[in-house]
Amino acid sequence: MAILLKPFLHDRFLHLLVVLGAVLACFAPFKLHQLPQAVDWNTIITLCGLLMLTKGIEASGYFEVLGRRLIHRFQHERTLALFMVAGAALLSTFLTNDVALFILVPLTLTLRKFSSLPISRLIIFEALAVNAGSLLTPIGNPQNILLWSHGEASFGGFILQMLPLALLLTGSLLLLTWFSFSKKKIQRHAEDQVNGWQRRLLFSALALYVLFVLALELKLAIWGLLLVLVAFLFLARRILLTIDWSLLAVFIAMFIDVFLITRLPVLQAPLHHISQLGEGGTYLLAMGLSQVISNVPATILLLNTLPASTLFAWAVNIGGFGLLPGSLANLIALRMAKDRRIWWRFHLFSVPMLLWSALLGWGLFLLINAI
Repeated sequence: MAILLKPFLHDRFLHLLVVLGAVLACFAPFKLHQLPQAVDWNTIITLCGLLMLTKGIEASGYFEVLGRRLIHRFQHERTLALFMVAGAALLSTFLTNDVALFILVPLTLTLRKFSSLPISRLIIFEALAVNAGSLLTPIGNPQNILLWSHGEASFGGFILQMLPLALLLTGSLLLLTWFSFSKKKIQRHAEDQVNGWQRRLLFSALALYVLFVLALELKLAIWGLLLVLVAFLFLARRILLTIDWSLLAVFIAMFIDVFLITRLPVLQAPLHHISQLGEGGTYLLAMGLSQVISNVPATILLLNTLPASTLFAWAVNIGGFGLLPGSLANLIALRMAKDRRIWWRFHLFSVPMLLWSALLGWGLFLLINAI
């Protein structure tokens, strides 16, 4: 029991969200039965399943085998960083941004055992990469799924409208990666022997991963989660005790806090006037709101009054950069890194990336309209 409670007791971000929610509850009119409805339980179920499956793959020891191979395959820090960042961007286009991070961040952490790579910086760039790569497709992230379902574009049409921005942002990020990582040779640790990995656990987790994703596609998420849970109770129940369950509480608290913010009386009048904003105002509002409440809740909120236009889609995706709350993927990546200093270091790269992306996106929008 102490092992399960420890993450909750030491999670300062969770404590902050709970305090914020308590303060908001004093000013926002609501009924208690509305709070559970404010939570996107499909997201929580998906995250819960991914936490178990990723931990299972990590516990199998195969990430260490793969990490050692990467260290021997790439000779220089810069080339390995470019490979990992490009891989994060590519995976996020069809596996979604959070799933890509659940695969890559544990793998990246194992590289620390074999070399002196700047692991925290690499994880920061992977978080930025999934934000840039996932904006390309309708299934790359939750906000795109919402925008695609509310818009009139086909699957291919959505990709075409996002392609120019995706190419420029991914290219910009790869260029930033080039300058942010040294070209010096990777210094390997002397003791880099890898213990044997558990094939049964790995292949079982991979099979469960496929079944879980299939259950999500068939709208049977809760049954998929139960299957994964029962399987792990028989396969490796001790793994369940080592999972960062407080991350689920953080997401639940974020959904409730966003709901309470939208119920504040002082915000009701401004929300009614959103539809009267021009293109520039819409662009800035979508990006700015994403910085405060994250881009998925911002999309949900603004879709009530704004059409699912290309500019809107660009803005909320660009809003994933900048401050930590901009994208839930940022939170997932930094939490998995387990490095206290990474929280402020993240902003040294993400805030400039937000400013550059905002200028680039607006300039691209004006150029396309002028043609």
